[in-house]
Amino acid sequence: MIIKPKVRGFICTNAHPAGCTASVKEQIAYVQGQGDLGDGPKNVLVIGSSTGYGLASRITSAFGYGAKTLGVCFEKAPTERKTGTAGWYNTAAFHKEANAKGLYADTVNGDAFSDEIKAETIEKIKQNIGKVDLVIYSLASPRRTDPETGVTYKSTLKPVGQAYTTKTYDTDKDKVHDVSLEPANDEEILNTIKVMGGEDWERWMDFLRDADVLAEGCKTTAYTYIGKELTWPIYGQATIGKAKEDLDRAAAAIIGKNSDLFVEANVSSLKALVTQASSAIPVMPLYISLIYKVMKEEGTHEGCIEQIHGLFTQCLFGDNPTLDEANRYRMDAKETNDATQAKIKVLWDQVTQENFHELSDYAGYHHEFLKLFGFDIESVDYEQDMDPQVSW
Repeated sequence: MIIKPKVRGFICTNAHPAGCTASVKEQIAYVQGQGDLGDGPKNVLVIGSSTGYGLASRITSAFGYGAKTLGVCFEKAPTERKTGTAGWYNTAAFHKEANAKGLYADTVNGDAFSDEIKAETIEKIKQNIGKVDLVIYSLASPRRTDPETGVTYKSTLKPVGQAYTTKTYDTDKDKVHDVSLEPANDEEILNTIKVMGGEDWERWMDFLRDADVLAEGCKTTAYTYIGKELTWPIYGQATIGKAKEDLDRAAAAIIGKNSDLFVEANVSSLKALVTQASSAIPVMPLYISLIYKVMKEEGTHEGCIEQIHGLFTQCLFGDNPTLDEANRYRMDAKETNDATQAKIKVLWDQVTQENFHELSDYAGYHHEFLKLFGFDIESVDYEQDMDPQVSW
């Protein structure tokens, strides 16, 4: 079939296998081009391994350090008439490239929040790896079913404390407009913490410890975005922010429970990028379009693979990691420093429907959005007949 993007709102409902393969190869080439990365992980578990920062972490582990990698993701397989998800094709491409290099690579496909998938993952670790020395937690989901109670919780994107009105950009209608959000109630805050907080990360580490598959000195990190004043009302100081605060609690709990193994647990704050998750959050498409323009002009713009390569080499396995007062690794300084934020604030105050495309880098935003699904990649012939059925 000829595969062209089918975009609805903030999601693309299909994906291109050749485009996803090209994107994965591009990231691998970046890591391989950085030279010897020195000592690093050997046996890596990536929870949320198929797209974005999780995929970049798996690529960096395997092709930067020669590590065995086991991924966990929840992706839909293709059929004769429908494409698979982008994460399916990304994983297939990663497996093929890793196998060609003689690197162990396997993936568990299912609900990472469930205890069944945790048990299946642990069996694979025991059979093929032994013990893991790095656990990456990079899950993003709008809902989670608590495996102990069976209750399903749904996250909410709302401010906390008071209503909030700000600018946003509707990618569907190509329109800059104001959006008003009512404050979350206590139940909505709790539900968001249950979905997006640190409970499941901590549970994963408990399962891995109880199964005796954590190596001594194992490192683990969960990814977050903190942002700055422009995004705080909907991100940092909102329901999502409350959930992210719970990641700090979980990191401390993981360290305490595993002190005999000298486990290191840190939250990693990364820069804002176009992801399937950020596209759905009010304010973020407009904010990201503006920071892309500013940071590209400054020469400081980075994508997922550059951020994660930096996180591994400078923080996780670096001699002098940058930590903040909450013991988080900070890879977002190029975005959140005062000088860069001041430039973004000037554009934010000026931007209107009429000048949006002039003041922003929406072209760059839209390219990165399409690229998430394997589209708009120069080296790919999108007129070519494709078989959507690709296996792992």
